[in-house]
Amino acid sequence: MTFKSEMKLFGGTSNQTLTLEVCEYLGIEPGKIANKTFSDGETQVEIGENVRGRDAFILQSTCTPVNDNLMQLLIIIDALKRASAKRITAVVPYYGYGRQDRKVKPRVPISAKLVADLITVAGANRVVSIDLHAGQIQAYFNIPVDNIFAAPILLEYIQTNFQNNLVIISPDAGGVERARAFAKRLNASLAIIDKRREAPNVAEAMNIIGEVEDKTAIILDDMVDTAGTLTQAALALNSRGTIEIHACCTHGVLSGPAIERIEESTIDSLFITNTIPLNDNARNCSKITVLSVAELLGETIKRIYDSHSVSTLFV
Repeated sequence: MTFKSEMKLFGGTSNQTLTLEVCEYLGIEPGKIANKTFSDGETQVEIGENVRGRDAFILQSTCTPVNDNLMQLLIIIDALKRASAKRITAVVPYYGYGRQDRKVKPRVPISAKLVADLITVAGANRVVSIDLHAGQIQAYFNIPVDNIFAAPILLEYIQTNFQNNLVIISPDAGGVERARAFAKRLNASLAIIDKRREAPNVAEAMNIIGEVEDKTAIILDDMVDTAGTLTQAALALNSRGTIEIHACCTHGVLSGPAIERIEESTIDSLFITNTIPLNDNARNCSKITVLSVAELLGETIKRIYDSHSVSTLFV
């Protein structure tokens, strides 16, 4: 059989536009699948073509509504397993529950591990994700995991649009390694926001470590959720004499008051990838630019199918 007939890429309902873009890159048609819902909210899936002995990929971000999209992913995996697919790869551009990756206090779950177990037990043979919130999540699986990086896409955009006097900002201590790697590639300086978090989705920027005066600042994070961290960081930078303030991240969760905060903030622009589709408010925000990960995902899928190296994409 040819490459195009052996591989099947099925999309859940979380990010259908990205599924179409990846299929276009691969030169294949999206797999036929009917995603339905019973009147009580129960998810039903029906695979609309033969997958026996085929290499099946499922593209589904576990973004809002998180629980519905996660359940749909598990059911699609189960349907493909029972239809005798040779290998099932769950392509999860945004891995929901990734922030709950450890016990931060007594009597709380490690939900990232629970989700890993669910995906594995459902029947996935491999997982692909982009910029996992914590690298150790890969160890929660007993199957291969490809944690690929959106860095090449973000770096290319920065190099094209921002030339001189750059400083890369890590919004917290946890993001220093990522920010340092970007700063090195861009020949830019590095600064760190000393952030104190009192509760989930509540952040307060306290201090800046590094020189930011008269510079163009780019705040780098793996995700923007309610934009509290982002806007507090922008206020701190603004008070220190930064000329321009931009922000970039892989996952634009953008929940709750995020768009309102971004529009009212001193941030000049925010560029994100399309691992999560934007809602209507986000699409209408003039400060937001979306960069596509379709080619990155498509090339990763192709290399997995051909048993070629994925890591060489990021050398």
